[in-house]
Amino acid sequence: MTRLVQIYTEREHQILGGGFILLLIIAWESVPHLVTLPRALSLFFTTPSKVSETFYELVVQNEFQTHFYVSAVEFLLGLGLAILAGLPLGLIMGRSSVVDAMFDPYVTALNATPRIVFLPLLILWLGLGIWSKVMIVFIGALFPLLINTYEGVKNVDRVLVNVVRSFGANEWQVMKMVVLPNSLPYVVAGLRLAIGRAILGVVVGEFYGATKGLGSMMAKAASAFQVDVVFVGAAIFMGISLIFTLTVKRIEANLSRWRPDVVKTF
Repeated sequence: MTRLVQIYTEREHQILGGGFILLLIIAWESVPHLVTLPRALSLFFTTPSKVSETFYELVVQNEFQTHFYVSAVEFLLGLGLAILAGLPLGLIMGRSSVVDAMFDPYVTALNATPRIVFLPLLILWLGLGIWSKVMIVFIGALFPLLINTYEGVKNVDRVLVNVVRSFGANEWQVMKMVVLPNSLPYVVAGLRLAIGRAILGVVVGEFYGATKGLGSMMAKAASAFQVDVVFVGAAIFMGISLIFTLTVKRIEANLSRWRPDVVKTF
């Protein structure tokens, strides 16, 4: 019993989260057996077991792999470009008043603009291929990361910066020893938001201008009333988002071990 209590204490977060998900799946699977659904509603209702069967059929038919590959490439390229551009720009804007004054109006205006309005232009400029979707993912993921990084730099304790400078540190050393470590929680929060926005960009881009990808597969399935296929796509997107978010949280926990007040969630 003591061993079980110890395991539960060490893994409480995962056990509660996984247990609640399992409970919802069981409740969802039980609905048709406990409630008699109207015929009109039953046509658009599915269960986890049916979704699993549909997923298996799509994999066997080699249809799923093609769509997944396209969506994964769009997601990874768009998010990667957003990280490469947003993180350095956020750091520089936070440290340089000149760069901040130059870029802030554009960042503010573009961040307030719905991303979907750029899609018709991107399709005109880049076509219906993969790059128009990569760019809509990039635009969606860029600003959460950039703005959060900027705020993290702005909230760095000025006393720490002055202390390091008093020992003769240059700008790069200040950035490495003070700004980056203290901005890490903001950067991680921005990255978690960027992952969600990137997934949204993939879905929106493929809904409106694609012939391949999970979003395109879901749109075609919805028009044909194939509810199981729609749920397969939704579950895959949720799984991707969850995996990347947990990975980011694990990286944050490893990089923040030096903080005395860090609460370990893993």
